[in-house]
This record gives sequence, C-alpha cells and structure tokens, in this order.
Amino acid sequence: MSTETKNKLVPRLRFPEFKNDGKWEVKRLGEVAEIIKGEQLNRSDLNEESIYPCLNGGVNPSGYTDKFNSEGNTITISEGGNSCGYVNFIRTKFWLGGHCYKLKEKEFIDKMFLFQLLKSVESKLMKLRVGSGLPNIQLRSLKEFELIVSPSLPEQQKIASCLSSIDELIEAESQKLELYQQHKKGLLQNLFPQEGEKVPKLRFPEFQNDGEWEVKKLGEVFKSFSGGTPDTLKKEYYNGKIPFIRSAEIAKLSTELFLTELGLKNSSAKLVSKGDLLIALYGANSGDVAISKIDGAINQAVLCLQSEFSNEFAYHFLFSKKNWIVSKYVQGGQGNLSGEIVKSISIPFPSKVEQQKIAACLSSLDDLINAQRQKIELLKQHKKGLLQNLFPQAISNYELRIKN
Repeated sequence: MSTETKNKLVPRLRFPEFKNDGKWEVKRLGEVAEIIKGEQLNRSDLNEESIYPCLNGGVNPSGYTDKFNSEGNTITISEGGNSCGYVNFIRTKFWLGGHCYKLKEKEFIDKMFLFQLLKSVESKLMKLRVGSGLPNIQLRSLKEFELIVSPSLPEQQKIASCLSSIDELIEAESQKLELYQQHKKGLLQNLFPQEGEKVPKLRFPEFQNDGEWEVKKLGEVFKSFSGGTPDTLKKEYYNGKIPFIRSAEIAKLSTELFLTELGLKNSSAKLVSKGDLLIALYGANSGDVAISKIDGAINQAVLCLQSEFSNEFAYHFLFSKKNWIVSKYVQGGQGNLSGEIVKSISIPFPSKVEQQKIAACLSSLDDLINAQRQKIELLKQHKKGLLQNLFPQAISNYELRIKN
C-alpha cells in the first residue's frame, strides 16, 4: 500500500475524543468476521403459517419455515441474483437460504459498526459479482475483501450509535409516510362513489343533501389531444428551451429532452400548460396520471385533458382508479391506452364547489406526503454524507487488484 493511501487511513470526520487515536487499520472481511453460507432451501420445509422469515437473497423474505438456523440481530450479504452484494441487518430469527451469507463478527468488532461500514462500501461489494445470467459473489472473494477499521472499540460503538440513530429516524419518518399514504387510500375509497353508485360513503357536511352525482364520460367534459416526436435525426429540433414531456415524466419538474421552436413547428408535438391533466398512454407507465408541473410539449405517448371543471378533481379520481383502468383496458404488461379509450371512461361529477372541496382536501394530503418524502430523502442524503466522512475513503490493495 502506498504512503498516500496509508495517510488516508483516517476519516475526514471524527468525534473529538478520538482525534488523537491515530490511523485506522486495513483488515480483510474474513479477519473481522466469520462468513457462513446458507443452506439450499427445500420447498417442502416452507410453512407460511410460521413466524420466522426465510432469507434467500438478502433483500426480501421469500417464504417462511418453522425451522431456523440464525438467531436475530445478524448481518447478511446477498450471494447471488439481482440483489448480489446487498447488505442487510435481520433483527428476527430466520432461516438462511443458499443464496445468502451471514456474518458472525469477531470480539474486537462492534456488530452495528461492521454493518454500517459494509453499507458504506456496498457498491464496491457489488463489484465482486462474477458470472453471467445469475451473478454471484464467491466466498473466497468476500473473505479477501478489505475494509478500513477503527482499532478502537469505543470509537466503533460511537460511530455505530450515531448512524443507527439516523436509521431509526428514517424508519420513524418512513412509518409516518406510510400512515399518510394509507390515510389517502382510505379517503380515495370513500370520497368517490364506488362502482355502480352515485353517492360517496363520505361527504362533507355542506353537501350531504345535494343528491346524486352526475355521471359523464371524460370526452364530454374535457378537450383532449396527444402530441408527437420531432425527427430524432435532426439535431436542430433538439436542445432548445421547450421541455419535451414524455410518458415517464408527466409528474416531474424537469425533462431530459428539450425542443427548439423549429422542432415543435415541424412535428406533431403539442404544447401543454402547467396545471393541465396528463395521462400516460403507452408502455410500462400506461395509466399513470398527473397534473403537469411545467409548461412544455408532449409526445404521442401522452394525452392532455383540459376543462373548465376541476382538473385536480379528475386527477384524484383517475389516480384512484388506475388499477381498474389498466386491468380493464390494457392488455398485457406493455399494453397501451388510447385517446378514445380515455375519453370513454365515465366519471361521476358532483357540483363544481364540491369538486373543489374534494380536490383541495386530497391535494393538501398530497402536499404532506411529498413533504414527508423530501424529509426522508434529506435524511438519507445526510446519512450518505456521514458514511462518506465517518469512514476513511482510502483505496485498498484489494480494490487496486480489482481495478487492474
């Protein structure tokens, strides 16, 4: 290891009481933990009524068994498949499947410190994968994988405590987000009439005596149009100032592509305005609906709906009915909607005032949900920064060998 690398064996950010504790040490993973590969799963062993998760890849439980070969509070690393290299911490007892490793840390290593350290280098662990089709990480490579470790158990514990507190906060805020989402799901089910009904189960007091909602087809209420795509071989049509909104971008604040005025003029692309109702017609995004957050142009995979009625009311209704729309009108995973199909969809409409009240209620909840998502994302970014600064970022010999 070079002198420059050795000099980097100190984290950028260090708790004051450990400032003078010197450099960290390079250790192989096999030196700091016993690495145990799981057993091949026998489907006949699985029992969905049992309480112990069966881990067969490191990310999600794939079944249940009344047997277990691992106590709780264990670090695991996925051995194969799409999750190859993923690091997890399992708190409950579990059955370790054949495509997963578990780690039993040595006495001089704090368990949660090791977990957080491995999470900080997870992307490098994933580079150990070999093979095509179903890649895997070999036990030998995992044992040789080098880590930079604090020799001080108190420092390890301090770092682990700091990062674990962030994890707990992220988990608490994620649970709050889930509650908001469940609350919205309940409101969507109750603020709109169910199939075949013309009155919702839940209604604001001032509208209790307003009678049945009026069922209309979208084509009767909304003006609709889709766009087109300028010739992609003509560079003069792109890199302009007009956001080009494609089906995966209908809810976004920015787009990947921008059109020039010439590109717009010489194509079927159509301009939409902030606040217009957009529906994705094609492919994996088929059935997605959003209120446009920007002015821009749409392609042929996006349908724009414009009306004097509340666009937000129709948005929330179509959002609540997406699964029904897709199952009824889209054939197969990559099926398409069309403008004619969308215009034929029936929506029950209350008075304009009641539409606005419902839309305002649901939109305010959306604002809470989006703010909560942003809060969680900021916490994740904060933790990412701590991982980069609380652990040294020196390149180890093993990483150099991988590069070469």
